[in-house]
Amino acid sequence: MIQTPKVPAKAQTPDRAAPRLTCWFAGSLVGCAVVFAAAGASAQDTAEVIISHGFNEYGDLKYGPDFAHLDYVNPDAPKGGEISVSADGSFDSMNPFATLSGTPGALSSIMYERMMDTTDDEVGSYYCLLCTTLEYPVDQSWVIFNLRDDVTFSDGTPMTAEDVVFTHEIFREQATPSFRAGISQLVTGWEALDDYTVKFTFNPESPRRGRVSQMANAIVMSKAWFEETGARMDASSLQTSPGTGPYMVGNVDPGRQIIYQRNPDYWGRDLPLNLGRANFDRIRVEYFADSSAGFEAFKAGEFTFRRESSSINWATSYDFPAIRNGWVVQDTLDDGTPPGASGFVFNLRREKFQDRNVRLALGLMYNGEWTNENLQYGLFQQRTSFWENDRLRATGLPEGRELEMLETVRDQLPEEIFTEDAFMPHTSGDRPLDRANLRRALDLIEQAGFTPGADGLLRDENGRTLDVEFLETRQAFDRIITPYIENLQRLGVNVTYTRVDPSQYQARTQSNDFDMIYGVYGAGLQEGTGLTQRYGCEDRDDVFNPAGFCSAAVDTLAEFVTGAGDYDEMAAAVQAIDRVMRYEYFMVPTWYLGQNWVAYFDMFEYPENLPEFGLGHLDYWWFNQEKHDALIAAGALRR
Repeated sequence: MIQTPKVPAKAQTPDRAAPRLTCWFAGSLVGCAVVFAAAGASAQDTAEVIISHGFNEYGDLKYGPDFAHLDYVNPDAPKGGEISVSADGSFDSMNPFATLSGTPGALSSIMYERMMDTTDDEVGSYYCLLCTTLEYPVDQSWVIFNLRDDVTFSDGTPMTAEDVVFTHEIFREQATPSFRAGISQLVTGWEALDDYTVKFTFNPESPRRGRVSQMANAIVMSKAWFEETGARMDASSLQTSPGTGPYMVGNVDPGRQIIYQRNPDYWGRDLPLNLGRANFDRIRVEYFADSSAGFEAFKAGEFTFRRESSSINWATSYDFPAIRNGWVVQDTLDDGTPPGASGFVFNLRREKFQDRNVRLALGLMYNGEWTNENLQYGLFQQRTSFWENDRLRATGLPEGRELEMLETVRDQLPEEIFTEDAFMPHTSGDRPLDRANLRRALDLIEQAGFTPGADGLLRDENGRTLDVEFLETRQAFDRIITPYIENLQRLGVNVTYTRVDPSQYQARTQSNDFDMIYGVYGAGLQEGTGLTQRYGCEDRDDVFNPAGFCSAAVDTLAEFVTGAGDYDEMAAAVQAIDRVMRYEYFMVPTWYLGQNWVAYFDMFEYPENLPEFGLGHLDYWWFNQEKHDALIAAGALRR
C-alpha cells in the first residue's frame, strides 16, 4: 500500500439494482456475492460483484462473517489500569501526518481507526471495522464500503460517508508529496452515495493489486472539526482532531509526557473484531533524553513496560533490585514478523557513492561477526536479505518464475545477477580489523580511482580526499559505530562522526543532508504499491527511501508485484527485487533479532497463544489489579 507518513450493525446496502445471488469461493471459506444488473449499466457495473465482510488480495480469509472473536485474544480480559512506556528525545506536535513539520508525539495516530482492520495471525487479510461489508468487482475497478451507522467520533458526533470523503480529499491535498502523488494516480473518483455508503473508483491504468487494500487502510477523520478549527494536516499542532478509536488524548505535556485514555463511550467495544482488545484505561508515554536515561527511569518504576533493543542492557543490566525482588519480569517472546532491513545507509545522491566499488569497499570495513560477539553478546543474527524470511528472500541462483521475471530486464542488469548466487554479506575474522577484507577493500577503492597518499588518506585523481560523515543521534550507538569508523580510517577514509539531537537529526535526514546513517527500510510478508514508495525512482527523495535508491530494473519488476495473481507470483517478484538490491549494495547490512525482548512490572498478563505476527502489549495484554496492589504494598511502585 501507499504508506501514510509514520487502525453487528445492519448492512447499509444501497438500492441500486435488483440483486441475484451467486456463490464465491475464497480459500477455505464459502461466501456469497451479489451480482447487480441494471438497465443501461456499463459492462463494469454488470460485472460480478463480490460482497464480503473481509478482503485478502489473494483470496484467503481465516475468519468467517460470524466469528466470535480473534483466536489469539482473551475475550474475557478485564478492562482497567494503566500501562506506561517510554520514548527518546522530545516532541512538539500531536499531528502524526505532518512529517515535514515538527516532531509528532509517540502513538499520536492511536485515535484514528481505518476502514478495515488487519489481524496478527494472518498475512494480508482485512476485516470490516468502520464498515459492515465491502463490494467490489473481480477486476477491482472500484470498491464500495457500506458503513456502520453507529460509529461516532470521541466528541460524540456521528461518522458518515462525508467524513470518509473529506479525509480522502485532505490527504490528497496535504499529505506527504509521495502519498499525494500515489493516491492521485490510484484513485480517480470518490463519492458518498448516501450517508452510509462511499465509493472509490480506481484508475484503470493503475496496478490491480493494492487497489482495494489501499482504501481498506484509509483513516477516517472528522470533517466538522477541521472546518470549525481551520486545522491543516500538514501543519505541526498540539491540537488533535477527534477520532473513532477506543483511545483519545487525555493530557499532553510537550516534550515530556502524553497520556491517552480510553473513550468510555467507544462505539465499537462489543464488536467481535474488538473483543479482548484495548484493555487498558490509560496508556502513558514518558519522554527521556535518550535510551540510557529511559532505562534508569524504568528501573526506578517511572514507567512499567519496556521493549529492549540494547544487547548490552539485555545481557548485563537486568540485575537491578526490582528484578531480584521478582517485581519485574524479563521475557523473550517469539516474533514472526520480518525484521526491518537495517544497516548503514549510503546516500546515493552523493557523487562519491555512485561507484559500487566504493560502497563495497566501505562495507568490507564493517566487522559484523566481531561486533556481534564482542559488543552485542552474540545475541543477534546477520541480516542477509531485505526480506529476512523464507517466503520472500532470494537464494542461490535465480530459477523458475523469478528467473523469467529477471529475464525481462536482463539488458539493465549485470551478468552476475544470473550467474552468481544471491549476494551475501561478507564474513570477517575474530579481530576488529579483518586484514583480508582490508586488502580486498583497497583493491576495490583503487579500481574506483582512489589511492592512498603519504598521509594515508585516500585521494582521487584531483587530489580530493574521500570524506564521509556518519550522522547519528543516539549516544548508546557510539560503541557500535566507533570500531567501524576506526576501520574506515585504516582504509584511508577521512571520516567524521557527528552526533546531533533528535530534532536536528530529523531535519537533516528529511532534507537528505547526510552521507551515511544507520537506517531501516520496512519489510512485510506481502508487498504491493508501497514497495515503489520505498525503492522506486519516482520517489527516490521520499522520507521512506533514505538511500535515494533508484533502479529502472526494480521499477519494472515492481510491476510484477502489483500485478501478481497469487502469492507465489508476488513472492517471485519480490525475490527478484531482493536479488537486484542486494547486488547494488546501497546499505551495509547489519543485524536483526527475530525476537521480542520485553521487561515489565509483574502486573500485566497476555494470552497463552500469542499470534505469530504480533506482540500486542498495547492491544491485547491486560492489567491485573491484584498484582498491581501487591507491587504498591511492596514499595515497587508509587501510587
